[in-house]
Amino acid sequence: MEVVLSQPDAVSLDQSFIRSFRRRLLDWFRRHRRELPWRETKDPYAIWISEIMLQQTQVATVIPYYDRFLARFPTVEDLAAAETDEVLRHWAGLGYYSRARSLHAAARHIVAEHGGRFPHEEEQVLALPGVGRYTAGAIRSIAFDIPAPLLDGNVTRVLTRVLALRGDPKSAPLHKKLWRIAEELVAPKTASEFNQGMMELGALVCTPRNPDCGRCPVRRLCEANRLGLTRDLPETPARRPTVSVTLAAAAITDARGRLLIVQRQGEDLLEGFWELPTVEHQEPVERALETAVRERTGLQIRLGRRLGRVRHTITYRRLQVIVLAGQCLSSGRASRGRDWAWYTPGREEFAFSALARKTMRLWSEDSLSRESVNGER
Repeated sequence: MEVVLSQPDAVSLDQSFIRSFRRRLLDWFRRHRRELPWRETKDPYAIWISEIMLQQTQVATVIPYYDRFLARFPTVEDLAAAETDEVLRHWAGLGYYSRARSLHAAARHIVAEHGGRFPHEEEQVLALPGVGRYTAGAIRSIAFDIPAPLLDGNVTRVLTRVLALRGDPKSAPLHKKLWRIAEELVAPKTASEFNQGMMELGALVCTPRNPDCGRCPVRRLCEANRLGLTRDLPETPARRPTVSVTLAAAAITDARGRLLIVQRQGEDLLEGFWELPTVEHQEPVERALETAVRERTGLQIRLGRRLGRVRHTITYRRLQVIVLAGQCLSSGRASRGRDWAWYTPGREEFAFSALARKTMRLWSEDSLSRESVNGER
């Protein structure tokens, strides 16, 4: 194999290497590809949904969400016509909720600007909210078989190892170089299979830890394997250190047994989702929660027992949420405000994040336990 670096972001691969790499990868992919629901269609809408869901999320986690999402929103027109709350509700649990909001905005853009037909020109695809160069390349190659390159974490790992490229793949010079390599390698007549094969190889064989080089179809072409650098590449910087955060949430019920919930506002990962009233933990925590609820809703509350605590991780933050039970002392107030509402458990009109569901489950389990004890008496 010959790699010529004529300038920092330019790469030229030997043509015999390219032919051999493509042949070996495609032969392997056709024999070992996983049967996944988004591989059973060429519908660009469905492929787009899968690509957005798969961003930083495992395949096994995505599959049931993908199936339910398409059952509810089978076309881009259905997604565009839906309310944001409903879209978030069907996304709840997948995390990175800005993806759902961008997906919804992009669906409306496709309907308004393209008559509901998913565009295939690069400039038009990149104009969609939430779509970057990788997602555009994935949709265009997989759905339309256009020889568009793509570069995600799996493909980056394969390329840096095969070519033994040192340095941080996210640094501008190496990142540009990797895009050029992906562009040279993508098979012009079988772009869909080739790009899926690259991602599959990184997911199943050329894994971050303990890569299975013995099963790799391109191991004889791999410089990292030859030099014994497989475990050292790619050279990724240290992860951002985790931060521990303690919060307090109030499970407030009214005389009808409804639960007080509030909606997240502002630039926030969970913007638009509903949850129990929550504050950063500070003593006395009861006063902090009572003040927050009064300022948000105008309601007077009284807090009592501590129900327990839940733990949850969001990106680099490890959250610990202490949940307190309480009652509403106000009467004759509206059942809903602009960003707060009384929620009847079991109803599905609100979108709750995974963290909110954990805190509410703690309240629900406590209520059931108390009912059981009272029933026995």
